[in-house]
Amino acid sequence: MAHPDSFGARSTLSIGGRELEIFRGDALQTRYDVARLPYTLRILLENVLRREDGVTVTARDVEAVAAWDASAEPSQEISYNPARVLLQDFTGVPAVVDLAAMRAAMADLGGDPQKINPLIPVELVIDHSVQVDDFATRFSIERNSALEFSRNRERYAFLRWGQGAFVNFKAVPPNTGICHQVNLEFLARVVEERDGQAFPDTVVGTDSHTTMINGLGVLGWGVGGIEAEAAMLGEAISMLVPQVVGFRLHGALPRGATATDLVLTVTQILRQTGVVGKFVEYFGHGLAGLTLADRATLGNMSPEYGATCGFFPVDDETLRYLRLTGRSEEKVSLVEAYCKETGLWHTPDEQSTYSQVVELDLSTVEPSIAGPRRPQDRIPLHEARNAFSAALPSFGVTEGNGRVDEASEESMDASDAPALTATADHTGVELTLDGERVEIDHGVVVIAAITSCTNTSNPAVMIGAGLLAKKAVERRLTRKPWVKTSLAPGSKVVTEYYEKAGLTPYLEALGFNTVGYGCTTCIGNSGPLPAEVSEAVTSGDLVACAVLSGNRNFEARIHPEVKANYLASPPLVVAYALAGRMDIDITTEPLGHDPDGAPVYLADLWPSPDEVQETIEAAIGRDMFLQTYANVYEGEDAWRELPVPTGELFDWEDTSTYVRRPPYFDGMAEVAGTIEDVSGARCLVSIGDSVTTDHISPAGSIKLDSPAGDYLTGHGVERGDFNSYGSRRGNHEVMVRGTFANVRLRNQLVPGSEGTWTAHLPDGDETTIFEAAQRYLADGVPTIVLAGKEYGSGSSRDWAAKGPNLLGVRAVIAESYERIHRSNLLMMGILPLQYLPGENRASLGLTGREEFSVTGVENGEARVVTVRADGVEFRATLRLDTPREREYVRHGGILPYVLRRLLAE
Repeated sequence: MAHPDSFGARSTLSIGGRELEIFRGDALQTRYDVARLPYTLRILLENVLRREDGVTVTARDVEAVAAWDASAEPSQEISYNPARVLLQDFTGVPAVVDLAAMRAAMADLGGDPQKINPLIPVELVIDHSVQVDDFATRFSIERNSALEFSRNRERYAFLRWGQGAFVNFKAVPPNTGICHQVNLEFLARVVEERDGQAFPDTVVGTDSHTTMINGLGVLGWGVGGIEAEAAMLGEAISMLVPQVVGFRLHGALPRGATATDLVLTVTQILRQTGVVGKFVEYFGHGLAGLTLADRATLGNMSPEYGATCGFFPVDDETLRYLRLTGRSEEKVSLVEAYCKETGLWHTPDEQSTYSQVVELDLSTVEPSIAGPRRPQDRIPLHEARNAFSAALPSFGVTEGNGRVDEASEESMDASDAPALTATADHTGVELTLDGERVEIDHGVVVIAAITSCTNTSNPAVMIGAGLLAKKAVERRLTRKPWVKTSLAPGSKVVTEYYEKAGLTPYLEALGFNTVGYGCTTCIGNSGPLPAEVSEAVTSGDLVACAVLSGNRNFEARIHPEVKANYLASPPLVVAYALAGRMDIDITTEPLGHDPDGAPVYLADLWPSPDEVQETIEAAIGRDMFLQTYANVYEGEDAWRELPVPTGELFDWEDTSTYVRRPPYFDGMAEVAGTIEDVSGARCLVSIGDSVTTDHISPAGSIKLDSPAGDYLTGHGVERGDFNSYGSRRGNHEVMVRGTFANVRLRNQLVPGSEGTWTAHLPDGDETTIFEAAQRYLADGVPTIVLAGKEYGSGSSRDWAAKGPNLLGVRAVIAESYERIHRSNLLMMGILPLQYLPGENRASLGLTGREEFSVTGVENGEARVVTVRADGVEFRATLRLDTPREREYVRHGGILPYVLRRLLAE
């Protein structure tokens, strides 16, 4: 079909002797003031201009962006087509499993399996499977890597089959780096050149922190795996043109403040502002003082502050970073020329129109941590001790049980602030470590991890951690023996510059040996605590703590035995490993004492900005990136030697406990039906506010006495080979049994319970959620979920929607949804309902034990439906926000929708 070019936007860019077709947004300036659009919307405008075909993308899509009203609530739908898709292996394996299942279903229905193929570049980085089993030795990385391969050999062979079977699909092997840093350092194009066209590089990824790439001027955000699969297959993403919040930065960071402190401050500000579902765009003169890595840190934590993205437009710093990381001069020239030609080059004095403007004077940022449960709960570092003590009652530690009491005057430190501390009659738990008798108590730091994509891309904080370690070792300090320390760099480049700077020996002396290149502690792959520490924490019911340089610290995410989790910069992670406890003011109290008994304070060890910058300039060079990524797809021997299946159709094995053909297409008719009402439903799960996808989707270790554990033992799998839920995401039988099984889930149908418990209704039998669901399915009884505010916040876990679908959940009724999770629910055919403003479960008097009916869901464009619950009748909004979303639900989900479309071609 010829491009209609309704607005005369087609143009040519001449560069390097080539003529590239481009589409210029300023062609619409005479009709619409597109020059006032934020940079993110200029990228969306180019997208719909270039993709206009009169059918999927129409002139109305173009006008919806060009005529954007900054103050209006989002209501204009557009069809958006990302340039590429980024996967990590936890979410990528089920995506490839679904594509393989679609091929099998296509063959079963008499179609051509080769139609099931990615139509745009898809890059998968295997980074979520390494666990910290071994730590604090020079052999840790080898042992952890060997364990990773032994546990995941079947999954990795499947991915290598996919790499050979599907076109446009590449897999970056294990032990390379975190997907977002590999994206930043190697995969990202910034400006794509394809089929004679130049256009902005845009990406959707099956990890919520795909937004890290926003720091490089690439518009990208996280989506569920099912939405990513549709994008791979050429299905446009249906979205509303969003509001855009401008975040003006001015001033400069003060001495002692890091990019981590900045992002924790921004996260707190934007959570208070309310940016869920909105774009955030950074601008102002303060950008000039932020390195590309600083910008990436801010972009990375967009999900934590609730935004769809946190974008930095292209400027000279972008070009500097592209050169540093080994991109060709031809690529750099294309980026500069294209962005300047099309209005995507950042000019500090330019003022776009924003829906709202938030400001921050960078000079006001102070050293901080965040916790103990949420990334937005920032704590100034000097208040950390008292904040921990104040949080103890929320963990069940109260004055009445002899656990805590007001501190005596003698125990007060120089801060002279009121504090809580352990009472004299609570002596903690004694244990022997390394031949030494020690005692630990509430506030003990048992995990100190330099981990996660947030900070491990940033040389300033990584070098800062290394220099702090050097100074600590020179003062002959050691980590406390109960602290499990780990270093998981974002890419092998970090190891290169640590070696060149001579910092590796000092980090290793404090136990920060490299444990792997991947997402470890932040995703829950922290591995077991040493047995003695684990026993002490459990026997004393201690409020143990983790300090990590990550982006997530939700309950039970980091480690099931660690109750309080704090986000901190890498240098502070090292500092807390030295201190060994959270109930300390490390700004005034010593971290330890040298062999002469002299106290050593944080200020004694903290490197100056000049020290950090000089080390960076001396240690980091372009050659490191070129060498690291020269043969990135080849992998290590273990990867290359895997036996790989062949053929266009995957040969499913019934005995496999890792990769099984999912049932989403079983019995699927060639023609879709209607969106059916829900009648006679029972509540399977009734939960409160801020329930995250970590609570819903299976994650972490698999318990022996769980439905998933029963399944694995029933299939001959030994307990030591259970692996994690994340590694078994390609097996729906395991995953459905682990849905709603988080140990911190509190189902109000069983008051006082935690974990996978519910009441089967109407008899009231208390049983596991999986077993109750099986009974409902056998009896033909649909189920629903009742939830509070911010349902499904956190990571973009597709199994948080796939699991409920397989459990028989037909609808969720919540006060509000996190963006990605609402999308995932409807894309699995589950109705997302929302209470009307001012109403909730409590105000309506719902107990969850009623029988529910939902009517009116197929009523044309109706967005409000009637819910009946045993005589209680109320109205709720049906959150199918666009016609395309209604189509997905009518087909039973996006996968059947895409399969039927391809079958009909």
